[in-house]
Amino acid sequence: MPNKISSIKFDDKGLVPAIAQDSSTGEVLMMAWMNAESIEKTISTGKAHYFSRSRNSLWLKGETSGNFQEVKSIRYDCDGDTLLLIVEPKGPACHTGERTCFYRSIGEDTAKPSGPAVISMLAQILEERKNADPKSSYVASLYAKGLPRILAKIEEETGELVEAAGIKENDQVLYEFCDLLFHSMALLAHKGIAIDQVFAELARRFGTSGIEEKNSRGKK
Repeated sequence: MPNKISSIKFDDKGLVPAIAQDSSTGEVLMMAWMNAESIEKTISTGKAHYFSRSRNSLWLKGETSGNFQEVKSIRYDCDGDTLLLIVEPKGPACHTGERTCFYRSIGEDTAKPSGPAVISMLAQILEERKNADPKSSYVASLYAKGLPRILAKIEEETGELVEAAGIKENDQVLYEFCDLLFHSMALLAHKGIAIDQVFAELARRFGTSGIEEKNSRGKK
């Protein structure tokens, strides 16, 4: 992680606002303040350190709660007066127990999850359906019928996607792809495979050619 603290424009108190963003979902988690020392501590430890204006001291996120933030990247904006910390949260970001500090809205909130957040939220819902009544939840009914039924649905949806790709319009291809993705994610939840593991595996493969990746699997 390159150290470019000299490029940061601190305010007259030596502080700069810092926004923490989930590396997996892109969700904005919290906003806090940092000074040069807290940035250095963050870089040296790999864990987010902030500066408390009320206590006039540094604080390690998670030191009391255990909800640490492992920092993957520290970026700064075009003006150099705001930081963006790309983090892997080890628990809720907010002291209230909410995942993000931005859990309230002014007026009607019509925003829908987008990008990677959709996948993460779907994974959470699929996990929650494990405790649902099979008579009231389609996913719960899949879990109740076990692995053979889930695999049968994946096989069915795969066939429908292949058929759509060959003879149907793109909107139908998209529809069938989402069906296959949904049931594949239900399989992951049934097997106890977290979506973060999927993100981590895809990240591991990033920058590696498909040929190299297949060859590495053959050696295991």
